[in-house]
Amino acid sequence: MSGSIIHKPDPKLDLMFERFVDVPRELVWMAWTTPEHLKKWFTPVPWKTVDCEIELHPGGMFRTVMRSPEGQEFPNVGCYLEIIANEKLVWTNALAPGYRPSHSPGTMPCDTFFFTAVIALEPHGNGTKYTALVIHGDEDARKKHEEMGFYEGWGKALDQLVAHAKNM
Repeated sequence: MSGSIIHKPDPKLDLMFERFVDVPRELVWMAWTTPEHLKKWFTPVPWKTVDCEIELHPGGMFRTVMRSPEGQEFPNVGCYLEIIANEKLVWTNALAPGYRPSHSPGTMPCDTFFFTAVIALEPHGNGTKYTALVIHGDEDARKKHEEMGFYEGWGKALDQLVAHAKNM
């Protein structure tokens, strides 16, 4: 597959999440790249994604607004780095749209450090092998992200994505 992850994960710096899901990768892709769909699953419940803007091209904007259970809103802005339809989606919060360097991460706990996320989708029977690799700049950022509940949160969000995709 041309969109496979070629970065060799470093366990000191990177977090990786893999799972086989029983929906076609085209639906997983649509859920990741269409704002109306992404808002329905992206943030683990009881949080909500209340706004989303996607400019699906390298250098384009990936913006979400998450709302906490208490009603507090947290905007997040990133930049797409690589896009291979139905195969690979790469973005970072270290850059703003147009590859402009970010001055500082956002205000969400998971945005207090920079990272690059790589989502790889491979066909697997009638479903998809889903791989999320999150690359951090230092061990402290990776550790902080893991301690925030990376595996639980990304797993719950993927469960929500699959449930949503089955109704698309």
